[in-house]
Amino acid sequence: MSSNENKQPSLIGGHTEYAKGAAEATIGNITGSQAWKSSGEHAKSHAVNTMKAAGERRDPSHGFGVAEQKLGEVTGCGGMVHEGAASKKR
Repeated sequence: MSSNENKQPSLIGGHTEYAKGAAEATIGNITGSQAWKSSGEHAKSHAVNTMKAAGERRDPSHGFGVAEQKLGEVTGCGGMVHEGAASKKR
């Protein structure tokens, strides 16, 4: 396997990293740990950049349409809302 395979931005990877960052930030808020808060915010910021990069490379015809749009609305992910709307079958 090539080491470049893991360097491609991924929407799923970005969402996973965002969830991890949100959990870390929440732990930091609950415990008062600035290190956890900072780590969580850093992970969330990096995840947003990863998702943006992956979204720019994504072919809208290969999205999940309404399901992705609705999941984005429920989770508060504007990128999923946008990508789902762009990939709706007309």
